[in-house]
Amino acid sequence: MSDVVGIRPAPNRVCAVQIGILGGTGPAGSALAVRLASAGHQVVIGSRSRYRALEVVDGLLERWPGRELAITAGDNAAAADAEVVVIATPWDGAYGTATSVADRLADKVVICMANALTRIGKEFQPLVPPRGSVAASVQAAVPACRVAAAFHHVPAKELGDLDHPVESDVLVCSDHPDATGTTSEIVASLPDLRPLDAGGLSQATPIESFTAVLLQLNVHYKTRVALRFTGIAEPEAEAEPEAAAAGGPDGSVGASAGDDA
Repeated sequence: MSDVVGIRPAPNRVCAVQIGILGGTGPAGSALAVRLASAGHQVVIGSRSRYRALEVVDGLLERWPGRELAITAGDNAAAADAEVVVIATPWDGAYGTATSVADRLADKVVICMANALTRIGKEFQPLVPPRGSVAASVQAAVPACRVAAAFHHVPAKELGDLDHPVESDVLVCSDHPDATGTTSEIVASLPDLRPLDAGGLSQATPIESFTAVLLQLNVHYKTRVALRFTGIAEPEAEAEPEAAAAGGPDGSVGASAGDDA
């Protein structure tokens, strides 16, 4: 995949990727799985128990019949064999899960979406895991992989509801440009989600922590908020093949404006 951040594929030109989700049986992991599959990606939901993963996959396919979702089930090792791997475990299980399949993650892009949070009374509070963030802990656990942090602020319930779009910006950070690019292209393949390059993996610390603020807003206003940043220009979408072949009257190639995320 390209390392250019924020480029949106033209309609009907999604580059399908096989994506494995470790700990994909939870609310966030299963919601991301169904949204990715709806965009044409091949998804493997992984779990410590393959039977638990099978149960979750059966439930997703029953909920969304007729959508031809390419979702299969396996244990975490099977999910880690995918082209790109997502870690969707609870934050305190991310390090151990990554370590358990470290040999399968080598030379791969690994997307970490876990947030280190706790609830004390009526308030959500961020925790500071080793290395400052869950994503950095995973990178330290498996230095041979290329970790990107993403999907922290997208509400799981809305993400898993295919009858409605999810409009949100998705902050992506990594120390590896190709991991940022690959993750951004996956995000951009999902309608109404816009990837934003937030810098190096050190930015995962405030990104993960800010999730506590969003959850607090959800409680206070009895809603589910999502992030949207203003002042950032939309990238131009790649031209359709027919338009590129035809060109303009002077032989130039036109490009359509990017979709609003």
